[in-house]
Amino acid sequence: MSTADISRLINRELASLRDELLAYPNEADMWALPKGLPNSGGNIALHLIGNLRFFIGTQFGATGFVRDRDAEFSSTGVPRAEMVKNIETAADEVTRTLATFDAALLDKPFPIDVGGHKIQTGIFLQHLASHLAYHLGQVDYHRRVVTGNSVSVGTIPLPPIAIAK
Repeated sequence: MSTADISRLINRELASLRDELLAYPNEADMWALPKGLPNSGGNIALHLIGNLRFFIGTQFGATGFVRDRDAEFSSTGVPRAEMVKNIETAADEVTRTLATFDAALLDKPFPIDVGGHKIQTGIFLQHLASHLAYHLGQVDYHRRVVTGNSVSVGTIPLPPIAIAK
């Protein structure tokens, strides 16, 4: 799997995250916390944005983004427009960084320990894509539970990763 492939997957999921946030009928629903759920859709989205901007943008793209992981889970009421803008920023940082990524780094350890572990960069980039997809599913279910609307927004569609004809 190339960094271009990883970029395509991450960008597809970020577009779906944006669509999920836009599908909440009102901004307050993004921050609702029904009994039994540990995080709101808004907090999961903040977590995903911070995660990608830090691990890809800061570590390899020299963006200077400083992550506040605690705020990702404690902030509430961030306006939807700001969230969408931050998703677009994350997508841009991922695209630009991975487009110029030195493939020789894939077999080297990730620049920083993650959760106290050294991880090969290529595997960690794949992990970031699967982590995003996992949490995207949580946002989808959160939106459905909170709004009572079981209609899909077309999360993780195949066309963005299909081979051109």
